[in-house]
Amino acid sequence: KTFFLSPDHDEYRPPVWKSYLYQLQQEAPHPRRLTCTSEVDNRNVLLFFDYQAEGSYLIRESQRQPGTYTLALRFGNQTRNFRLYHDGKHFVGEKRFESIHDLVTDALITLYVETKAAEYIAKMTINPIYEHVGYTTLNQEPSLKKHLPLSPETPDGPIPAKDDLNTEERLTSLVRRSTLRESDLAPKYEKVHNFKVHTFRGPHWCEYCANFMWGLIAQGVKCADCGLNVHKQCSKVVPNDCQPDLRHVKKVYSCDLTTLVKAHNTKRPMVVDMCIQELEARGLQSEGLYRISGFSELIEDVKLAFDRDGEKADISTNAYEDINIITGALKLYFRELPIPLITYDAYPRFIEAAKITDAEKRLESLHEALKLLPPAHYETLRYLMAHLKRVIHCEKENLMSSENLGIVFGPTLMRAPDLDAMTALNDIRYQRLVVESLITNEDVLF
Repeated sequence: KTFFLSPDHDEYRPPVWKSYLYQLQQEAPHPRRLTCTSEVDNRNVLLFFDYQAEGSYLIRESQRQPGTYTLALRFGNQTRNFRLYHDGKHFVGEKRFESIHDLVTDALITLYVETKAAEYIAKMTINPIYEHVGYTTLNQEPSLKKHLPLSPETPDGPIPAKDDLNTEERLTSLVRRSTLRESDLAPKYEKVHNFKVHTFRGPHWCEYCANFMWGLIAQGVKCADCGLNVHKQCSKVVPNDCQPDLRHVKKVYSCDLTTLVKAHNTKRPMVVDMCIQELEARGLQSEGLYRISGFSELIEDVKLAFDRDGEKADISTNAYEDINIITGALKLYFRELPIPLITYDAYPRFIEAAKITDAEKRLESLHEALKLLPPAHYETLRYLMAHLKRVIHCEKENLMSSENLGIVFGPTLMRAPDLDAMTALNDIRYQRLVVESLITNEDVLF
């Protein structure tokens, strides 16, 4: 399960799980259903009920609101009343149960544990085993995979200047700062855990604090990307060090970008690398590159190939002779990202930058906006813009200018976060200007 490195020995040994809360669950009162057959009013029923043992419960219909029901539960020498709901399953709160008996069992466990161990639970996240155990020890950030073989003209290579005479004129302080290309270093991508409420079958312990996860269902949360299991309250203090596991990340398209690169241990999504390298090898001079659409059925085939085979997907000319299939697959990848390449958080800053008329100030503003992107998004955008810069160097053959590419990639890389239709429509021209500026000034901004 989880192991940690002994301070005195260079070997792993299992951590000690804390069983106090498990023992409390075992001590919790058991449910005892009461049935009242006599025709008496609710007042007398509850008076009779008050003398029953811990765990006794009954269900009664409201006299004021016929058709609504109340669960009366005896706990702590008190009668507690809960409004009972049913939508195919029974519930009084967030948890939903197949039977009333399971609902009451879980309620008694929860009430008992959280009453008896309130102070203990409040301090549960202090001094966690997480910092000493295997999740951080065994899941260290591994070295990046070697990149796929690059085409002779890789987008990461030097891009010939169109007009060498203007180079010196564009050397601003921003250009000088960009001389040291930090993006060439292997970035350390931080990722938050993708926690989802989870029902654990059988006894289960939290991998953050090592305490038992009490209750019958929805005892805690599980990271959908790496499989980490923790209490809901512990999930709020777990570091942002998720290491996605390919057992949990089963697709390429529609997958969070950072999750994908961490799961496959690459600098950028392999679909971006592979498509661009294929385009660099045989498509830069193709007329209408990125503007002309390929057959949607074949683009869907490429998507399925990546989802099924990952980096082993065959997108060569033997499989797809039409280069527009590859451009279509690349654009589709960006469109289907749950968080766009230019993220929702950074979107307003990019739009503001596009509205600036002064060229120098616009570059400075775009440079600041780029800092808001997560490392994996920044690196992918840098790589894509270098490629698109190559595309416009072949403009005489492919008839694609930076303006044309801005029109194509603006709405592909950027999506307005919850804006009304009119505002989103007005933003389209600024989305184009953002991408156009990023391509034209790629050597300055990245």
